[in-house]
Amino acid sequence: MTEKEEKSQTIKNESNSETWIIGKEFRFEASHQLPNHDGKCARLHGHSWRGVIYVSGNKLVTSGAKQDMIMDYADIKKYLKPLLDDYLDHYHLNETTGLANPTSEAIARWIYEQLEDKIPGLVAVRIDETCTSQCIYSKGKNNFLIL
Repeated sequence: MTEKEEKSQTIKNESNSETWIIGKEFRFEASHQLPNHDGKCARLHGHSWRGVIYVSGNKLVTSGAKQDMIMDYADIKKYLKPLLDDYLDHYHLNETTGLANPTSEAIARWIYEQLEDKIPGLVAVRIDETCTSQCIYSKGKNNFLIL
């Protein structure tokens, strides 16, 4: 096989690869304040937060109870529940997360870092602070995009 044919075959194989991305939504009520902010967010206030945990994979489970899944949504929930119960839902995020300035960006990264060793294929965490303001954090996955 010539170098050109080999390169063409590589491109063909890459274009036929499959990837699945699943998302598990979660919600929590919490207060925070941004002491460095130059506006009203420097004051104590709260939000009805919404988040999504994104998991990616290119192979599905081949047998058993999880067949044809990359991961069971219930397993994502199992790892997320302690964070919600012990740090996020109905808490003051400045205190429970250890973040001095808990912006949406910092909270998304904090959640990602709490889950990255527990959830194989974790690709991103999305945090919606309001219905019009959100952040997606992805570690080392610069090409990750959720539309």
